[in-house]
Amino acid sequence: MSVRVEFFYDLSSPWTRLAFHNFRADIEGRDVTVTWRPFLVGGVFNAVNQSVYESRANPDNPKFRLSFVWLKEWARLAGLRMNFPSEFHPVKSVHAMRFCCALEERPEDLVRFSEAAFEAYFGDARNIDDPAVLEDIANACGLDGAALRAASGSDEVKARLRANTDEAIARGAYGSPTIYVDGAFMYFGNDQLPLVLQRIDMVAAG
Repeated sequence: MSVRVEFFYDLSSPWTRLAFHNFRADIEGRDVTVTWRPFLVGGVFNAVNQSVYESRANPDNPKFRLSFVWLKEWARLAGLRMNFPSEFHPVKSVHAMRFCCALEERPEDLVRFSEAAFEAYFGDARNIDDPAVLEDIANACGLDGAALRAASGSDEVKARLRANTDEAIARGAYGSPTIYVDGAFMYFGNDQLPLVLQRIDMVAAG
């Protein structure tokens, strides 16, 4: 039986960049059906987790300082570039996530664009708040950037992003990535991926 997983994510999150890469590698060989759910993590923070902003306001906090050290160690472990924080941090991700929502019904294209956008922001330190940059990223990975940019500005796509974000909040999300296994079991962050895999195997075993 294929195990259903929903992966809510925002391109602006460095821990999501790691989890997006690691999760796809981890589920190879497992019978898993993944639904990729772009959402706006800033909307989640505003609704239920404003402590994130408080921690950013105090950069001398030891945990805050060490988080960047640990982040780069995780990236090294995953074989990923992590030029972060860049001059664009914290980046507004609404344009980027609208691009993703415009691809939500085309999961293979969505994954390809998301991976390229993650690499552009965290590897090349490009500004993914700029629609022109996003269009260029889409073109570079074989998509029609101009068409995608136009679609991302539609009322339908804007409404989808709001709906995805509201759904995540209603289901208990407080950050990115938020991962649901079998519709009910919620996990958060790159460090909980072993628990995600354990749950997937438990569900598969019945």
